[in-house]
Amino acid sequence: MSQEQLQASSASPPPFDPSQPSTPISYPIKTLQELESRSYFSSFHYPFNVASVPIQSGSLPSRPRMLVCHDMAGGYLDDKWVQGGTNEGAYAIWHWYLMDVFVYFSHSLVTLPPPCWTNAAHKHGVKVLGTFITEWDEGRAICNALLSTKESAQMYAERLTELAVALGFDGWLINMEVALAKGQIPNLKEFVSHLTQTMHSSMPGSLVIWYDSVTIDSSLEWQDQLNNKNKPFFDICDGIFINYTWAESYPKISADAAGDRKFDVYMGIDVFGRNTYGGGQWNTNVALDLLKKEEVSAAIFAPGWVYETKQPPDFQTAQNRWWSLIEKSWGIQQKYPRVLPFYSNFDQGHGYHFAIDAVQVSDTPWCNISCQSFQPFLEFSEDSTNTIQVIVNSKEASYSGGGNITFKGTLQGNDYFRTRLFLGEILLGNLPVHFTYSLKSDSSSLVGLSLEFSSTLNERMSVLLAAQGSTLLTMNQFSSKFSKVIMPHRVVKIEAAPGWVIQESSIAMNGYILTEIHAVCYKSKPDFIDLKLNSGSDHLDNDLARSPSNYYAVLGHLMVKTSDQNPDFLPSSSWLVEVQHIKWASDLQGAKTLSAKIIWKLKDGNYSMSQNYNVYVEKLANEEVGNPGTMLKREQEYLGVAQVEAFYVSDFVVPSGTSSLKFIIQVCGTDGASQKLDDSPYFQLDIEDSISSSGTNDDGMKFRNRKCECGKKAVIKFSKSKNSPQPYYCCPTDSCSYFEWCFSTQDYRRSNVSETDVSMIAELREIHNNYNLVKILVVGTIVWLLGYYLCFFCWS
Repeated sequence: MSQEQLQASSASPPPFDPSQPSTPISYPIKTLQELESRSYFSSFHYPFNVASVPIQSGSLPSRPRMLVCHDMAGGYLDDKWVQGGTNEGAYAIWHWYLMDVFVYFSHSLVTLPPPCWTNAAHKHGVKVLGTFITEWDEGRAICNALLSTKESAQMYAERLTELAVALGFDGWLINMEVALAKGQIPNLKEFVSHLTQTMHSSMPGSLVIWYDSVTIDSSLEWQDQLNNKNKPFFDICDGIFINYTWAESYPKISADAAGDRKFDVYMGIDVFGRNTYGGGQWNTNVALDLLKKEEVSAAIFAPGWVYETKQPPDFQTAQNRWWSLIEKSWGIQQKYPRVLPFYSNFDQGHGYHFAIDAVQVSDTPWCNISCQSFQPFLEFSEDSTNTIQVIVNSKEASYSGGGNITFKGTLQGNDYFRTRLFLGEILLGNLPVHFTYSLKSDSSSLVGLSLEFSSTLNERMSVLLAAQGSTLLTMNQFSSKFSKVIMPHRVVKIEAAPGWVIQESSIAMNGYILTEIHAVCYKSKPDFIDLKLNSGSDHLDNDLARSPSNYYAVLGHLMVKTSDQNPDFLPSSSWLVEVQHIKWASDLQGAKTLSAKIIWKLKDGNYSMSQNYNVYVEKLANEEVGNPGTMLKREQEYLGVAQVEAFYVSDFVVPSGTSSLKFIIQVCGTDGASQKLDDSPYFQLDIEDSISSSGTNDDGMKFRNRKCECGKKAVIKFSKSKNSPQPYYCCPTDSCSYFEWCFSTQDYRRSNVSETDVSMIAELREIHNNYNLVKILVVGTIVWLLGYYLCFFCWS
């Protein structure tokens, strides 16, 4: 082997082994053998890939629908990093309110949607499908095995159902882009039919959609319409995705062929414009207008065109502009809020920093679509005459997460600007509804909330939840424009984050439906009487009303709930926290690094009030060597966010002198509240220099919290064995003689005992025996001395 080959060999990373602990990723299943063997469920990454947000909606609505098929540069890019990546500019979709179904697509055999897409889509009421695709010569070989018998077709269908149910997404797009033998068609129909039936029985409301590819006579001929060559597949599943090269008359032909199932026909539109009606790209709405007229559904393919082709001026602006064409043509498909509590920090799943309760905990660029909050229904406008520009901003300081809504421009004195935030559908009951939002602005820029209500009798009412300020001046300005004006009952300045203000208002509207939430931007006004006295002018108020002034405000979050929906965080003692797969190493600079998996769960039941957890580590250091009772400092470092009850710490650098690592799991409520860190569940790992210098530890070892005999939380230390240092529990202050070896939390079985375990057991037994002998001798001596002195005093 040449020197160049040796260098290339040493530089190439080892092959991916999904069974080994590593930073969690999403990945597809590439072979039929992997699918059949169910090896995915043995992967280290499997538990991290389970979607945590269930979908609230059931069956699809009876109207033309919007399906969006992700086809973004092959898939599994920045979105593969389950715990988040570092690319602030990563691709994302945030116009969920314009769609009904989202398909994650790649050219691998079984495309499993990364959980970030499922979480974000489900939050907004959108169903998510994975993709099963066969193509080219490899696809033919796969079909030969898949369709070899009726039983094999059923077995593979059941494997796909099992994956969807386990990972929490809603079904499959089936794309068989290969020519088949005619004798294979009956088993292909069995595969599609059995998949549809098992999905429906295992997950009500799920979908199986057939792609217009191979025909009933086994030819690979895209029909571009629904007809007798592909309808037999349409008849045994939930819909058909028509290839995107259809002609103008095909939507009506397809609708007629579908009969009362015309909404289950999804006519494809390629955004790249490859032989697609209307040309796609910035003319995608041309095809949508025709489909809306013929009352069939639409399937937009590859909306990532905006990102991949770097449409000017920037991705954020171009994306908003492109989706505004979809909205104008097709309309809004989803409405929220529908249930309370409702919370949004407007996060799009990326940013340059990350904040929790107005405190910035990280200044590292990041991306994680799972962190998307409910997305506002902001209206895109290219009208430069608008006095106020409204954007979701990931660069300015955030109250929560990495985004906010920024309002910037000019306003004349008495003018106000109103813009849409959310379109909802909530029937209000007897309890008052509380609106809380955070605001950061210049000294005179104010933001209120305009609420639109309707009653069962079609009565409409408009209410302004005004910002802080003069009640008299606010009433004078807005009482004629709204049915009711309500001043905030509480305004709180956040000491930890100067500039942020929390405003709270309440309203009782029993029997009314909340349909719209708008932001209202206006300027505060000085006391006109004082100004007149100081200026001597009777025309000052008119002069102020005509003069424009700069406006700047940032909306950090919005929370809506009733008085009985306050979070009830459980004490840390209610949780079990473990550390698994501990591995020590050294980086290039020689610093010690730790990789480990942290898992947690309630001792009893599940905690339904949380969908995510913030993970911190606190590094504790001794002030003096040999004086473990004195701590030098306490530093809480934000590690990331988890959507499941597990988090993997990868190559965490442990500073020299660190004696203990305390991993803190901060529980977050659905209303945006976070448990206090001091009250949060945690696991404390005490480390001696001996284990750090030893280099490695058992990758499969798991640790649980233990209490010592004096009631304190036991710490973990390592034995002094030169060959194989082993972890054990002991008292943190040596107040008692508690000790216990750190065995796996799995049931101990003799068949799994290694030679190391045998030596550990022997060592443990020897220590126990010696300890008991010493204890007997000490107690016996004390009893003898007490008896001796008692006898002495009695005789004397």
